[in-house]
Amino acid sequence: MATNKNKGELDALLDVKRKEGAGKFTEEKSRIYADGITSVASSGILEKALNVGDKAPNFTLKNALNKSVSLYNNLQNGPVVLTWYRGGWCPYCNITLHYLQEKLPEFQKAGATLIALTPELPDNSLSTSEKNKLEFTVLSDVGNTIGKKYGVVFTLTDEVATIYEASFGLSEMNGDKSNQLPLAATYVIDTKGIIQYAFLDADYRERAEATDILTALNKLN
Repeated sequence: MATNKNKGELDALLDVKRKEGAGKFTEEKSRIYADGITSVASSGILEKALNVGDKAPNFTLKNALNKSVSLYNNLQNGPVVLTWYRGGWCPYCNITLHYLQEKLPEFQKAGATLIALTPELPDNSLSTSEKNKLEFTVLSDVGNTIGKKYGVVFTLTDEVATIYEASFGLSEMNGDKSNQLPLAATYVIDTKGIIQYAFLDADYRERAEATDILTALNKLN
């Protein structure tokens, strides 16, 4: 099930974007996006995705500078906050990434490493990192290979996929024509590789609050 979250600083920032979208979209486009969220919710993904108490699968992926990064290697140094974002084309993702960057010192103070995964090709994820001045690790999960192991990947409805392709070329961004994206999921993984906090939501406009992440991290100490 989706994790309940406190409405906090990040939600207030995202709400500005939500209202902007509601005022800008045609009724048809709003319906298509709403149907897309309903499709994700009814797909069973929230029940099947890895959740609290599950073992987090290890992975090794290349960062934007072509350096290999391993989850379990990072866990040797402390817990990991693992979060997914859809791509640099997603305004909600950019707001969230910028916010997480601001909160990075607090995560580090709690002993944690922050790692973000995206299905974007490395060149595109590098652009996103530079644009948002990110100092945490961003890894390209091309083909959503790791996302699928965590159970957080879904297929867009045909209508949403058509809009994304026409608007910014999703298949070019991700290097495939699968029309698949990850949930904007966030996990806190302890040093034994066990998930201690999970934020899962069918609505890409909803994101994990830093206060909830920090609460989970502080419980580990």
